[in-house]
Amino acid sequence: MMSVEIHGLNIAIGGKPIVTDVDLSIADGERVGLIGSSGSGKSMIAKSLLGLLPREAVLSGTITMGETAILSGETAESRHGQEDDSGSDEERGAADRHHVAGERRVATSGHDSAAYADEHTLADLRGRYVGTVFQNPAHALNPVMTVAQQIALPLRLHYDLTKAERAERVNTMLDKVGLDRDVAGTYPHELSGGQQQRVGIATALITSPRFIIADEPTTALDSITQRQIVDLLTSLVDDAGASMLFITHDFSVLARATTRCYVLDAGRVVESGPTADLLAAPTTPQAQRLVAAAQTLTLHTPKEDSHE
Repeated sequence: MMSVEIHGLNIAIGGKPIVTDVDLSIADGERVGLIGSSGSGKSMIAKSLLGLLPREAVLSGTITMGETAILSGETAESRHGQEDDSGSDEERGAADRHHVAGERRVATSGHDSAAYADEHTLADLRGRYVGTVFQNPAHALNPVMTVAQQIALPLRLHYDLTKAERAERVNTMLDKVGLDRDVAGTYPHELSGGQQQRVGIATALITSPRFIIADEPTTALDSITQRQIVDLLTSLVDDAGASMLFITHDFSVLARATTRCYVLDAGRVVESGPTADLLAAPTTPQAQRLVAAAQTLTLHTPKEDSHE
């Protein structure tokens, strides 16, 4: 398990405030939601947890994961664009997709008032202890790697295992996410969206991380597949005893995935509390709008049989 604490987080890019004075906490084994409309700053908070903000970002505040200080408020020189040079060019490219699809991996952001931990610490956290499930699995997965290669990549980068040991773990994870082992030799474009996201979940969980960041993991999926993916992810997280931050713009998804949540608007937390309470009686206009949108299509219904 891993607790997460964010205090006084501020992020600005190009002089424009993106996140303002955000406090957020996740207890050991807790599933917490972060909900807001597009552009509210949700994904920037997720990237700040991983040390993956754009190099031009200016930030302050503190972030702690477990006993590790990820971001401290102490003044320090920024290390623009420092990258981890371990592994082959192909593996580093695939690792970048695993960590942040379509964006280069940055160790620290440009700032005068806060400093990230060193890159070795951040890389170890991202590889071993923190797993990330992304919004669009088609973009997050490497198109030239097979499913087995993709899922095994974190093991190759961070653990000294034999090829047979990696293959065994990959097969076990395929079983857990409900995919046939025959899928191991296929490529992402040969899979449905739901199957691709199951591969993304398997990749995120292959190292048995203590903390999961799910950044809009169901947005690109149809409603029935959304339910299946949410139920699968929450079940695996609970079975592993891990903590999770689930990011979305949809309260109907959040109700199924979390027990407590924060409502974000224009980079600020405007409301927080038990997810069921906020869904039943939101008190701020921002939360009321999100709840009204969720009521048009809810996932909080019995499962339906479907084939991906």
